[in-house]
Amino acid sequence: MTKILVTVVFVLVGGSLGYNFLPYVWALITSVPRIINNPITNMVLGAIVLYFLSVPATDYVERAIVKVENFLSDLSASYLLFGSLGMIIGLILSWLINLSLVGLQIPGFSDVLPIITTAMLAYLGFRLATSRREEIRRVIIGRGNPKEEDGGVLERKVQDNFRRNKILDTSVIIDGRIYDIVQTGFLEGSLIIPNFVLRELQHIADSSDSIKRVRGRRGLDILNSLQKEEGLTVEMYDGDVEEADEVDEKLVVLAKKMDGMVVTNDYNLNKVCEFQNVPVLNVNDLANAIKPVVIPGEEMHVMIIKQGTERSQGVAYLDDGTMVVVEDGQHYMNKSIDVVVTSALQTSAGRMIFARPVHSSKKLKEKE
Repeated sequence: MTKILVTVVFVLVGGSLGYNFLPYVWALITSVPRIINNPITNMVLGAIVLYFLSVPATDYVERAIVKVENFLSDLSASYLLFGSLGMIIGLILSWLINLSLVGLQIPGFSDVLPIITTAMLAYLGFRLATSRREEIRRVIIGRGNPKEEDGGVLERKVQDNFRRNKILDTSVIIDGRIYDIVQTGFLEGSLIIPNFVLRELQHIADSSDSIKRVRGRRGLDILNSLQKEEGLTVEMYDGDVEEADEVDEKLVVLAKKMDGMVVTNDYNLNKVCEFQNVPVLNVNDLANAIKPVVIPGEEMHVMIIKQGTERSQGVAYLDDGTMVVVEDGQHYMNKSIDVVVTSALQTSAGRMIFARPVHSSKKLKEKE
C-alpha cells in the first residue's frame, strides 16, 4: 500500500511540474508541434517521467517513511501535541513579522530574512512548548501556581532518573512477589507487559512438564491479579522487537526505546542491563535490602537439613530463605542447634550467612 501511495504522489508531482515548466522548455525549441506543446500533453509527459523515476526511488522512500514512523512512535503523545502547537504559534508569529520585512522591498534582505525568521521561530516554538509542557498543562487545566494555592508547597518535580514505564520480564511475573510490591505502593508509573513475554508465559503454561506448567499458570494468574488491581496502570505492548531474537534481548532493546526500566529477578539479565546502561529493578535486591541485618557474633537458632559443599559443613535456611552455612554442621544433621554468625555475603542472587555452632565458639574462648 505504501508503494502505491508513493507512486501516486510521484505521478501527481510529475504532472504538476510538466504543466508548469514544460512550456518554458518548448519555448527554447522553435519548431514544436501544437499537439506536443499543450497543457494535457505536458501533464502526461511529466507524469510519465516521474513514474519511471519512482520505480527505483520507492524502496528508499518507503524505508525513510518507516524510520520516521518508528521515531514518532517512540515519542509520547503529549510531546508531539505540545510541540505541534508550539510550532504553529511560531509560524503565525513569523508570518506577522515577515509582512513588514517583505514590505521593506530591500533586495536580498526582504527575500532571505523571512525564510530565516520562519525557520527560527518555528524551531523555538517547538522547543519551548516541549520543554515547558508540564507548566503549560498546569496552566491549561487551571491549577495555576501551586506555590500560591497550596500554601507554599511545591509539586514534586519529576527528576531525570525517573522512568515511568516499568517493563516486566517473565521470571518476575512467575515469581509473584511483584504483586505484593505493587500493593504496597513502592512502584510508580505504568507496568508494561510486552506481547513476547505473554507468549512465553503461555508457552510455559502449555508445557508438557508439570512443574513448568504450574509456573506458567501462576504467572498468568499474577497478570490477571495485576490487571484487576485498583489504582494501577497495566499496559500491553503489542509490537515486536525485530532487532533481537531472545526475550531478554528484546526486553533490553524495548527499555531503551521506551526510556523505561526492566523489572526482573534474573541475575544474568540484571548484569546485561547494567552493562548496556539500561535501568533495572531487581526484586532480589529489594528483598535483600529489607532483610534484617545480621552482625558477626549474633546468635540464632537453625535446623541443619543438608550437607554443605565443603567437608563437615552443614546447611540451614532461615524463614525468609536465606542460606546459612554452618561449620562442622554435618554432625548435627536434621537437628536444631544454636549457632553464632561469623560473616555474611550479600549479592543480587541472594544472601549467604556463615556461622559455627555456639558450643564450639565457647570452647575456643575457654582455651584462650
